[in-house]
Amino acid sequence: MSAQHILVSDRGSFIGKKGERLVVKRGGDLVVEVPFRDLEQVSILSSGVSLSTDAVRECARQGIQLNFVSGSGEPYAKLVSPALTGTVITRREQLLAYLDSRGVEFAKATVAGKLHNQANVLKYFAKHRRQADPDLYGRLYDGAGKLEALREELMGLTAERVDDAREQLLSVEGRGGRVYWELVAGILPPSLGFDGRERRGATDPVNSLLNYGYGMLYHQVSGALSLAGLDPFAGFLHADRAGKPSLVLDMVEVFRQPVVDRVVIAWLNRGYEPEMDGDRLSDSTRRELAEKILARLEDEDRFEGAQHRLKTIIQMQCRRLAMFLRGEGHYRPYLAGW
Repeated sequence: MSAQHILVSDRGSFIGKKGERLVVKRGGDLVVEVPFRDLEQVSILSSGVSLSTDAVRECARQGIQLNFVSGSGEPYAKLVSPALTGTVITRREQLLAYLDSRGVEFAKATVAGKLHNQANVLKYFAKHRRQADPDLYGRLYDGAGKLEALREELMGLTAERVDDAREQLLSVEGRGGRVYWELVAGILPPSLGFDGRERRGATDPVNSLLNYGYGMLYHQVSGALSLAGLDPFAGFLHADRAGKPSLVLDMVEVFRQPVVDRVVIAWLNRGYEPEMDGDRLSDSTRRELAEKILARLEDEDRFEGAQHRLKTIIQMQCRRLAMFLRGEGHYRPYLAGW
């Protein structure tokens, strides 16, 4: 049985420890009780949730990550054992790589992987439209071709440091994003009124779903980077800024499409109508989406010659990055199937 990821989404919930088990109660009633040995993560999706120090200590001792996500899907805190950040050699090499070609190679691979996975999402949603909507089918495949051409454009990019390459990398990424999101709008039901991608502060249902799903993904990636001994705040493609988890944002880029975009687009195309509470998703919609993202992370894809769960692939990629930065092999992005 795979390790569990517990979601706590109800205001007034209490997370505590009972013997060797984590317990979640609401109003004095037991909601869930799980052995710590079977836990991987606990995500707190609501305000007004309390935790006992005994539970926090046991989670830290057993390497169980505690995630805190706001109502809009923004990760605002993570609790892990400080022992996870004790791999000094990896972090030294990570910082040095910013000043040499390793940073350029990783950033190029990240943009190339993102473009490839965007193209494959378009192909995934095109394959059942050949007969039903030939025009959309053709436009989706044309868009996938444009994304693949942009990927080829990266092959000729050379630079000594990532700072010298960032402007061109972001230009390619931005052009790809315009192609991709314009076609995603064509896949979604017109009644949703999706006009394009908005990030922080979005109040429409589609962008709210995407942002919340990405928030769940950030925690998964952040935890995997920490386990690999990497500093989540020292990235390459995304520029440094105080409090900005740049490496998390870098690594997330190639997993957004297969983990979150596919789930949200498919859900909405099946007729789901997300509930809004003012300018944000309702509690029930947030919980349903979180459950779908976690289920998607349990799905398998082919990677390095074998089938692996997506959450395992994230962990493998973070370890691969750490090895690459230490000079122990090449780095290749995760290319999702479709």
